[in-house]
Amino acid sequence: MTVLARRTWMGWAAGAAMASLAGCGFQLRGAGLQLAFRTLRLQAGADSDVLQSLRAQLQASGVQVLDAPAPTAPGTAAPVPDVVLHVLLDQRERVVVGTTSAGQVRELLLRRRVRFALRTPAGRELIEPTELQQERELSYAETVALGKEAEEALLFADMRTAIVRQWMVLLARVNLPAGAPR
Repeated sequence: MTVLARRTWMGWAAGAAMASLAGCGFQLRGAGLQLAFRTLRLQAGADSDVLQSLRAQLQASGVQVLDAPAPTAPGTAAPVPDVVLHVLLDQRERVVVGTTSAGQVRELLLRRRVRFALRTPAGRELIEPTELQQERELSYAETVALGKEAEEALLFADMRTAIVRQWMVLLARVNLPAGAPR
């Protein structure tokens, strides 16, 4: 079989697979989420990569993200959001879980934790304080420290993506109280 014929056949096979998945209702988790709110105020102690990714996902879903209210000039009012997202904890952890007999690090546990609550501007709790957590194990060897640093960075990026995906799914389940702006 020629290279062109093989590519054509693979293209047809991929198209048929996608069509059959679409026909059975398959959809990637987190894709096309509909959120019940249009504006969200983000209140966090400090900005982080997780919050930047969440902000980008919310904006891609059509939500205007407002940062913590800044003092406004007299006579002007700060915009009132539909919901307020309080980030209570945003933490990266790196824990040694295994050592060699010589005391060198052999295995690490990487953990990313985010704790948050979602409320209306009036204070009604829509999502009670909830913690999202991701963990990854990483074998370690001092002889390949630079490579392990790169692997650690990739694992933390993977955890960030997973947490933001979970967060978006939870936010999509929120129903605003009756009479709230949509």
